[in-house]
Amino acid sequence: MKDPLPFLPLLLASLSATAVHAGWIDEDTPTHLRTTNSLVDGTEYHLVMSDEFNVPNRTFGDGDDPTWTALDKSDDDYSASGGGSLHFYNSSMISTTPDGMLTIQSLIEQTEWTHFDPLKKEWKKEQKHFKSGMIQSWNKFCFTGGIIEIDVVLPGEPDIGGLWPAVWMLGNLGRATYEGSTNNLWPWSYDKCDRKKQESQVISGCNKANHFGLNKEQGRGATEIDVIELMGGDSKGVDLPATYPPITLPYVDMTLQVAPGIPDNRPQSGSQPVRKIDNRPQ
Repeated sequence: MKDPLPFLPLLLASLSATAVHAGWIDEDTPTHLRTTNSLVDGTEYHLVMSDEFNVPNRTFGDGDDPTWTALDKSDDDYSASGGGSLHFYNSSMISTTPDGMLTIQSLIEQTEWTHFDPLKKEWKKEQKHFKSGMIQSWNKFCFTGGIIEIDVVLPGEPDIGGLWPAVWMLGNLGRATYEGSTNNLWPWSYDKCDRKKQESQVISGCNKANHFGLNKEQGRGATEIDVIELMGGDSKGVDLPATYPPITLPYVDMTLQVAPGIPDNRPQSGSQPVRKIDNRPQ
């Protein structure tokens, strides 16, 4: 199950003073944490958004909170048609504790509902046997660059598998778990006109007219940045299937997912991007 975890986010950006006072900063964020310097070039960044989650018993159902929305739906990111994940997202799984933590639970509990397949255009009955939570800032707080700082307590034990905790970002043109908004949009970041790729990128640089007020002949997409995702499990267990060099549990990834992919020397699905392998089995 892939789900975000209890965390305290800070977003710092090299922006104007007007943005700094836009009202997204938690008043309980300490003053000394409201600026930081880039480790690359030393540029000073000013805090533009923070949430300490230190108000007990906050709720995050649709419309409850000005910054965050907790989902009440199935996790349909397994494939383009949805389904495959073991859990159902329920906003009641997410709350804040008296000691200032955002907490996301995962429980064994059955959920039944009627699911719409966006590819087959039909309704079908579904059921999942686990409940968990996802919290999003989609269409509420957006940004184009900066520094993100999070304080996360990961769930479970590192040698016991089954959980897939994650903190990640997605371009605002798509919304995570809503396949109708991400098909042929995720994870594109491509502005050139390439007729061979045009059918795969819904907002293409080849389009003479892009709808919804978007610029014509400008490619757009919803790129994904995984701040941290991890999978626990027995380090003495078997290798993960179809991985070479072999990947074993537990593992963590912090990745940029972007399309189109690298055309040359591209690793096969499940393989690590290594330069040279002398003993690869044939």
